[in-house]
Amino acid sequence: MKDFEGLLKNYIFNANENQIKSVVKKIIDEHYENNDTTAALKLIFSCLEITSLQSTDNENTIASLVEKINLIDEKIPELPKLTGICVYPISVETVKSLLTEEIGVTSVIGFPSSQTFTAVKLAESALAIADGATEIDMVLPVGQFLIGNYDYIFDEIQEIKATVRESTLKVILETSLLNTYENIFKASIIAMEAGADYIKTSTGKEGPTDIYSVYTMCLAIKAFYEKTGIQHGIKIAGGVNTTQDALLYYTIIKDVLGEEWLNNEHLRFGASRLANKLISGILKEENNYF
Repeated sequence: MKDFEGLLKNYIFNANENQIKSVVKKIIDEHYENNDTTAALKLIFSCLEITSLQSTDNENTIASLVEKINLIDEKIPELPKLTGICVYPISVETVKSLLTEEIGVTSVIGFPSSQTFTAVKLAESALAIADGATEIDMVLPVGQFLIGNYDYIFDEIQEIKATVRESTLKVILETSLLNTYENIFKASIIAMEAGADYIKTSTGKEGPTDIYSVYTMCLAIKAFYEKTGIQHGIKIAGGVNTTQDALLYYTIIKDVLGEEWLNNEHLRFGASRLANKLISGILKEENNYF
């Protein structure tokens, strides 16, 4: 059994809810306006994983989405390159067979509730990688976290990372279910210690992402970096529907973590509706390409 009490003492979290909200307000008040630029929108677009995680997904809907991705450089040359596409494991083969753009392919596993066997998640990971996935988004077993079963969580993340090897592993915290900012910080640290390359906010199937949770995740990433020198990524997903939403998160990440995180190696946005809003903002006219 790992000494999680000792482990977590290495990372100090001493902010209460009022302090977090006060600091976030100050950051937004001081920096949001300066970040509301076309350049920032283009950077966010370059960090975007176009996402389709619907019960109605099938070969035809995924093929249609991939075709739009393949043609976007030709149709809208003003845009920077997308970073990837995110789909269910069963759709990875379709994506890889049709995709002509050199972008990442993310598969979710244990999605959306993580309420299945670790062996099933390992199988999903291995099969998705075999079909061509380059990144895996796994869901933190929130139920186990809430009863303090950190060994289970740590071991599962380690096993999945060992399965995906060099491929990027993101751990979805489902922050709206973790109840406190301290829990969000703790879950972030455990995920990173266990081998996650990124921590991700939400599946989009429970409560939406909120800016205070993102700030807390940034504090955890910063604390981990200061202790280890390892730079982890952050992925924002779940209820990010407008350019204003995206710019708020961008502003927090830029202020807490710095310019070094403002690239698609360390920052991702997972969304579907956001893409058209970003395109419209960049072109300065309404566009519904996706």
